Amino acid sequence: MRRRLYLMRHGAVAYFDDDGRPVAPDDVPLTDEGREQAEATRELLQEERIDRVLSSGLPRTAETAALVAPGHEVETWPDLREIMGARFSSIPPAELEEAFVHAFRGVVPNDKRFIGGETIGELFDRVLPALERLVEDETWDTALVVAHGAVNRAILSYALTGERMFLGRFEQAPGCLNVLDVGDEWVVRAVNVAPGDLVHRSTRLTQMEQYWLQYRPHELME
Repeated sequence: MRRRLYLMRHGAVAYFDDDGRPVAPDDVPLTDEGREQAEATRELLQEERIDRVLSSGLPRTAETAALVAPGHEVETWPDLREIMGARFSSIPPAELEEAFVHAFRGVVPNDKRFIGGETIGELFDRVLPALERLVEDETWDTALVVAHGAVNRAILSYALTGERMFLGRFEQAPGCLNVLDVGDEWVVRAVNVAPGDLVHRSTRLTQMEQYWLQYRPHELME
């Protein structure tokens, strides 16, 4: 029998203030939209018996997990935290848009740094052992993991290829759900399911493109 893993991205947050200035990503809470996304996923999964609930421990994942699975203990797994970028000021202005918008384009090499920070290989180094640890524990049948866009891409890529190959084109909308089964091998059943916007009518931009547009108003005023 295969076991079921619901792999979710946290709900929407605001990484930039009203003037387009970046805010500390580790501290941002969910927005009202993000809480609505989490509540929509809770309704979608309300008939499921979930045995374990994990989050990266950052406020946006912990809050999402608590909303999706009320009454469950939310385990904190720091290895599932989001990939870390460098400060924008450390990147030459002429290179920033390329580094930001194209961060997850195509098959991303393991030695590529995310906006000048952590490499994809370093992301795999902490995420895959955590995933293996979860899979090796046979006490659960259905688990919910609330993580982040890059982390989810790493897990989905590994589930499909069995290798440390990062497939950046796996778009991960805020609050989306991925459905994977694991037994002798991985089965990827659904990717980037947004309960409140199933056919993604709201945008044709990637998340990185949308975040860049939120940052640009401040940059253009300088």
